[in-house]
Amino acid sequence: MTDMPPKLAEIVDEFASAPREVVLEMLLEFADAVPPLPADLAGHEGMEQVPECQTAFFLKAVVQPDDTVVAHFDCPPEAPTTRAFAGILAEGLAGASTGEILAVPDDLYSRMGLAQAISPLRVRGGTAILARLKRQVAAQAASA
Repeated sequence: MTDMPPKLAEIVDEFASAPREVVLEMLLEFADAVPPLPADLAGHEGMEQVPECQTAFFLKAVVQPDDTVVAHFDCPPEAPTTRAFAGILAEGLAGASTGEILAVPDDLYSRMGLAQAISPLRVRGGTAILARLKRQVAAQAASA
């Protein structure tokens, strides 16, 4: 079993060790870092909506022939905390393999210390995003 991707582990450590008042600022930076959707996904075509999120959140994971995963996320700017989850996953999982993504712990946001900084509802939404992403990757890996 592989560990989570090194970049994501680094982000988790940064959040876990940050003072609480800095955590929200860090989240906002990640909210700004979500890459725009490619043109073919502009209408959320083929993307999965995450109903656990209070806001419209869409994702799509694509397992590449070399076993790395490209993940696309879309969430409105008016939902900075939820967008931050997308930014964290986009940056932390960039170039990760299917095995690395499936090894990401389900309690990722608790490990980051976010349960103290944001509402349980938002943590639940972030956890659902990760679960759906992993499910898409597992389904594609199984059919490959």
